[in-house]
Amino acid sequence: MMETSQPILPEATSRMRAAAFSVHIFTALGAGVALIAMLEAVREHWTNMFGWLGVALIIDALDGPIARRLDVVRLQPNWSGDILDLVVDFLTYVFVPAYAITASGMLLPLAAPVLGIGIVVSSALYFADRRMKASDNHFRGFPALWNAAAFYLFLLHMPPVLSTLAVAALIALTFVPIHVLHPVRVVRLRWLTLWLMAAWALLALLVLLNDFNVGLPIVVALCAIGAYIIGSDAAIRLIKSFKA
Repeated sequence: MMETSQPILPEATSRMRAAAFSVHIFTALGAGVALIAMLEAVREHWTNMFGWLGVALIIDALDGPIARRLDVVRLQPNWSGDILDLVVDFLTYVFVPAYAITASGMLLPLAAPVLGIGIVVSSALYFADRRMKASDNHFRGFPALWNAAAFYLFLLHMPPVLSTLAVAALIALTFVPIHVLHPVRVVRLRWLTLWLMAAWALLALLVLLNDFNVGLPIVVALCAIGAYIIGSDAAIRLIKSFKA
């Protein structure tokens, strides 16, 4: 939820203030969802864990537009929606997925705890980096989307050596100034991005409903959409360099 500092107007009613504060409660509810997801992860109910992380994604997608609609920044200036959002995002995007990646047996045993620490430390630094977004709203570096990374690791079920190398590479890419597409805020080809994200959501739901037992076409489609998000900016820049 983006914020600008504005004084509270006298005509703001208590009902409006209560409605505005309810948006912060709605955002904070994501932390409760993260706890449920963590409990499922501890029980190794991985599909249920991803289902709850999906609920957290829905909350994260809705709270910003609702906050702007209800003018939360003006009506509740003492509560920082930005900070609250980052706290909840760290739990749902990083901490719970980091546990799943570390504890699921997908990584080499000796490397798993080290990489788990690497995930949470690198992501904490990334969240604190004021340069995390470029001027065109692309993310700079791998944007700590460890919920998505964990989903793909479970989907592809690669040998532990390959999964270990993939996680190590993503940790390193957190600090590399590549540009990664923001699915909503990047204007270029937004119509295509939104359609692809809708398709991704439907396919991911299908994967969870089938407990990750899906055919190759669905796997390929999900990987293609993931490649678009990660590599579309680099591909466009490369094409433009050839034309120059």
